[in-house]
Amino acid sequence: MTTLAERPRSGVLVIDMQNRVVADAYERDSVVANIGQLTQAARRSGAPVIWVQHESAQLVKGEDDWRIVPQLVPAAGEPIIAKLYGDAFEDTELESLLAALGVGRLFVTGAQTDACVRSTLHGAFARGYDVTLVKDAHTTSDLSPWGAPPPGQVIAHTNLYWTHQRAPGRTAATVAAAEVEFAI
Repeated sequence: MTTLAERPRSGVLVIDMQNRVVADAYERDSVVANIGQLTQAARRSGAPVIWVQHESAQLVKGEDDWRIVPQLVPAAGEPIIAKLYGDAFEDTELESLLAALGVGRLFVTGAQTDACVRSTLHGAFARGYDVTLVKDAHTTSDLSPWGAPPPGQVIAHTNLYWTHQRAPGRTAATVAAAEVEFAI
């Protein structure tokens, strides 16, 4: 029911699953496995998989910390979007790529739940996309020493509030990776 009626396809967005970003992430291995399962299902169904890599002073392009974790390998031809900001749409070619692919519905996965994942969820929703957060395929690090709730609570809260987002002509939802159905 996206407001982007000319874009009937679904796609998977994998945000910042980079070595340094997820080195100490909450339930890292199960999240990586769920993203791997989801990307394989997308490929089998013909749905596009789009990878996002953050660049910063700590994530220098080409260095090991910047690379996508070795358990998740983009397939030949799958686009990789370089970003400098939390929202993967900000100052990138993501919007034009999704338009060219006919994608109006996004399944969002990746890291960090309380930063780039949340920013991109809202960025996509505000731009008219139907946005589904894959509830068992996003993660974050423990920022409780700096006043944040423990990571399990951050993830649970994000899943809860995203389920109840509303806007005209768009849907927001959460779903487990094994329950994702791709409409092409």
